[in-house]
This record gives sequence, structure tokens and C-alpha cells, in this order.
Amino acid sequence: MIALAGSKPEEAFIGLGSNLQDPVQQLRRALTEMDALPDTRLLKVSSFYRSPPMEGSAPGQPDYINAVAWLETALNPSKLLQALLQIEQRHGRTRSQHWGARTLDLDLLLYAQTRINEPELVVPHPGLHKRAFVLYPLYEIAPVIEIPGLGALQDLLAGCGAGQLEKLTIEK
Repeated sequence: MIALAGSKPEEAFIGLGSNLQDPVQQLRRALTEMDALPDTRLLKVSSFYRSPPMEGSAPGQPDYINAVAWLETALNPSKLLQALLQIEQRHGRTRSQHWGARTLDLDLLLYAQTRINEPELVVPHPGLHKRAFVLYPLYEIAPVIEIPGLGALQDLLAGCGAGQLEKLTIEK
């Protein structure tokens, strides 16, 4: 692990998604901004994946571009979440429609082996185990990880088909 100032560094996994205003560029910029967070280092990034909007999403949306980033951070989960929300806001994220189109969505998927169930933060991220656009990129960068309370990532992936998920061959 990289030595960071302050608290003991922990590993965190962040889900990234965008389907508005040049989604590939949105993800690239967000990765740079996450790597620049205090006491945080970007360790690894999955490929980018294209996926249709989730079932139940607002109709008429374009496809999403998704990825997962592996961070090492000394920020506690709440501070990391606040930093991610600030990055979303800088990218013009608005929350006017549930599961609506978005310039940028950053989800704290995992934080160490911690389980958190608070009104503003649930870790592991709810629904993580059902979403191909999270599981496949996560498996690409951390295939042997255990998901607290859910089990081995490999087992979760075996129960989740890829559907229309498409791995892209573009530069990150």
C-alpha cells in the first residue's frame, strides 16, 4: 500500500457512470479528480463498458458508459462520499429524476471490508450484486475480492448474466 498522511489507508471501490455530455470524457475527468483527492490514490481502473439504462429507469435515455475504480484512501467513508458528491456537482449532476439520465454518477461500492447502513450511506452499495455494469468491471480489476455480507465476487458474477453489457476498447 502507498503511505498516505493521516489515518490508516483503506481500499475503496467506486462505480462510475455517465450517459450525458460526452460520457467517456466525464469518466476520464472524474478519475483524474478522484486521484487528486486528499490522501487518496487511484490504484486501478477497469475498462469502460457500455450498458443500457437499468430496467425501471426514466424512458428515452441514451446508453451509459460505466467503469469501476480502485482507490486507496485515508478519507473515512463519509468524507469520501462527500468528496464524490462534490465531483458529481462539478460535472453538473442534478438529482431531479430518480434513475434519470446523468452527467456523472459516482457510487461508493465498497470500503475495506466495512458494512455501513446509515441513511446517507449504505456499503456495500445496494444492488451491487445484481448489476452487471458493476460486477464485470469490478471482477476485471479485483477478481478474488469478497463482498461483505454477500460472499465471493466470483460467485456473485456467476449468478449475474452480462445481458447487453459491452466492453469498450477505448483509452481511459
